[in-house]
Amino acid sequence: MKDFDTVFDKVAIIGLGLIGSSLTRAISDKKLANQVLGFDGSEVVRAEARGIEGFGADVTETLEEAVSNADLIIMAVPVGAVGSLAQELCPHLKDGAILSDVGSVKKSIIDTVVPHLPETCHFVPGHPVAGTEYSGPKAGFSTLFEGRWCILTPIENTPRLEVEKVSNLWAGLGSDVEEMDAEHHDIVLAITSHIPHLIAYNIVGTAADLEEVTSSEVIKYSAGGFRDFTRIAASDPVMWRDVFMNNKEAVLEMLGRFTEDLTQLQRHIRRGDGQALEDLFTRTREIRRSIIEAGQATE
Repeated sequence: MKDFDTVFDKVAIIGLGLIGSSLTRAISDKKLANQVLGFDGSEVVRAEARGIEGFGADVTETLEEAVSNADLIIMAVPVGAVGSLAQELCPHLKDGAILSDVGSVKKSIIDTVVPHLPETCHFVPGHPVAGTEYSGPKAGFSTLFEGRWCILTPIENTPRLEVEKVSNLWAGLGSDVEEMDAEHHDIVLAITSHIPHLIAYNIVGTAADLEEVTSSEVIKYSAGGFRDFTRIAASDPVMWRDVFMNNKEAVLEMLGRFTEDLTQLQRHIRRGDGQALEDLFTRTREIRRSIIEAGQATE
């Protein structure tokens, strides 16, 4: 990976969960900023973060202390909390500061942040396509973003220099950076991330509600596919609640397409159309191979 010089003097990470705490560690380890400041609205989380060796950030006691002199502020909070956080922190931003985020929904975030943004500051929305089912400051690790995509959805009239600074930071963290229109981002992520999570939550919930199968049998005889669903369904419930509430249109559109395809699949099974099933399974296997070849998964 290419070596990157220090991109910012001071970076503030607001929200010290999995993504936020991984950012503090990674930015510090790779020396992409001279100082990393961290803040979380939970006193318990702040205390926990301060007790972690190698956490990579000076954890402040107030939001204002974290953001007032920062060159880049990254909001690493659930999507539903971004608007109120922006309203609270924007009055404390210095001239020329860049505000960014890590939410997996972009249009609704832009709509809630821009009204609070000072004219002298810039907003460069971002989405690192990375994560695990774990949460909290202890869950973070500095290599989380290596080899993963980070999608930026710059808003209109943002100077290219400011976008490039944020892009360079993510590249320095080991991410492949791509720019995308916010609405297009939300459609793409609806099918590649949001709908799969919704299906996982639903199928695990269905298994839990089956009267004919005991919960002990569900656990004891879980095959690999179901175990994968339970891993996804163990993700942060608050974060995913907010994702679905803030990406309604794209999720419902993709869910409609999925429902139509599922109905067709039911029809193939009912009619005993084995060739149609084999054709579908062959096509989907090729998608998996393409993902592996693109370095987004292993065998």
